[in-house]
Amino acid sequence: MVYAPAVPASRFPIRVGRRSRLLLRALFGVRADDSWIDLGDGPDAGLEVRFGWSYFRTPMTNVAHWQIEGPFLWITAIGVRMSIRHRDVTFGGSPHGGVRIDFQAPVRWSILQVPAIYVPADDLEALAAELERRGVPGRDARRRAS
Repeated sequence: MVYAPAVPASRFPIRVGRRSRLLLRALFGVRADDSWIDLGDGPDAGLEVRFGWSYFRTPMTNVAHWQIEGPFLWITAIGVRMSIRHRDVTFGGSPHGGVRIDFQAPVRWSILQVPAIYVPADDLEALAAELERRGVPGRDARRRAS
């Protein structure tokens, strides 16, 4: 089987708020150069998230849907956290909003089974557009001011 040359992964930095930097560095090892989401291309394409000491990966074929949400309250948006209600995981550096990415099948991450992640990419619309370009459906659920 012959594959087309691999296109470099599309990397989207995770926004890390100025007021959150020290806390995120101390608790999660987050630095400016290690907080991102990559959408790989090619036969082994994967969605990868690096957020300080945390690393998450699943094949792009497991990505089912995306949705832009937010903004959020600071206290509920910062750090690596799991929602008790939905079991989704947030890799949060800023409360400005995030892209929720749902999976076809839950992803094993340590001892957890993760059905979705939230990623506050610096450019939410660009991440959503790239997911859409790859055939992943979604929508912008933020309320717009009239």
